[in-house]
Amino acid sequence: MPAKARVCAYAVLRRVFEDGAYADRALHGEAKRLDARDRALAMRLAYGAVQRRGTLDHLIEQLAERPAAALDPPLLAALRLGLYELLYLRGAPDYAVVADVVELAKAHARAGHGLVNAVLRRAAREGPDALLAALADDTPQHAAVMHSHPEWIARLWWHALGAEQARALMAADNEPLEVALRANTLVTDAATLAGQLPVRTQPDPAIPEALVLDEPFDVHGSQLWQAGAFHAQSRAAMRVAHALAPRPGERVLDLCAAPGGKSTHLAALMQGQGEVLAVERNARRAGGLVRTARRLHAANVIVEVGDAERQRPEGPVFDRVLVDPPCSGLGTLQARRPALARHRRPGRRDDARADPDSRRRCPRPPSGRRACLLYVHHLRR
Repeated sequence: MPAKARVCAYAVLRRVFEDGAYADRALHGEAKRLDARDRALAMRLAYGAVQRRGTLDHLIEQLAERPAAALDPPLLAALRLGLYELLYLRGAPDYAVVADVVELAKAHARAGHGLVNAVLRRAAREGPDALLAALADDTPQHAAVMHSHPEWIARLWWHALGAEQARALMAADNEPLEVALRANTLVTDAATLAGQLPVRTQPDPAIPEALVLDEPFDVHGSQLWQAGAFHAQSRAAMRVAHALAPRPGERVLDLCAAPGGKSTHLAALMQGQGEVLAVERNARRAGGLVRTARRLHAANVIVEVGDAERQRPEGPVFDRVLVDPPCSGLGTLQARRPALARHRRPGRRDDARADPDSRRRCPRPPSGRRACLLYVHHLRR
């Protein structure tokens, strides 16, 4: 019987890569019966395999001698899971990892578990140091593979920041993420929330509503989460709403708005006054955004399903516009200026920012997560 943490991580990977699910939500659904230790391992395995997808697929193609996209999805998920643990965790014996992952592939794929066994045994035989040492980051193309970033991001950072800083930024982007909570100021404040949480936290003087967790915490299982007292959100993402600096009573447009962390943060900074029009072209994700706004008591968030590249939201012009584009097909902010200009209030100056500190994991088409710059289109008086 495979270890519970691997069973959970495997299920999360399949939901992410095959169904387009968000990894955190899939983990919440799959890990309900796990204890804290197994849940922590499942989270590390699942998140790590999603994060390192580009590198893992490159190595799978070398070891299996066939394109990763040609593999049956249950087999590919098993290979990603097993190869990630062999290469990046190295905590359990290799034979235990291989045996568990082969059992998972056998149970969920019609055939092909022999390939999983062969690839993982070869990876264990060659060793993680040799496999990873064969990767290079001397060019943007190579760095994109080594650090699991889209090639266009690697090229952009390479030319904007220089090779050394681009490599350092991509490496830092793959470090384990901290877990931070945003106190929902429509309901409470950070100091009050910190006193109610069952775990230790650290405040951030630069972001009044931010709390960084020092211990593992079941976010979605908390009554405080259900009551809308907080939202799990990175400090980098919180900085975006502060950079936009919306004022109570203004009308703000948030494009590519799902899953809604920034939309609801904007609403809280506006003290629930004015309007945040959150546009999302994916109807399913828009539905999740509606539920998030409802949970967080952000009544001034209006969700609209639509494509901002092809239509203009109804109503008067906006005081501020936030653009958080998915990696697929949107290109750079400069290329999108004509479309954005349709939404701004006349007489305002554009301030287009590409802030590496505000990078985030963006939606993936059709699965996985890819790093992209977060672009803030700030319309100032």
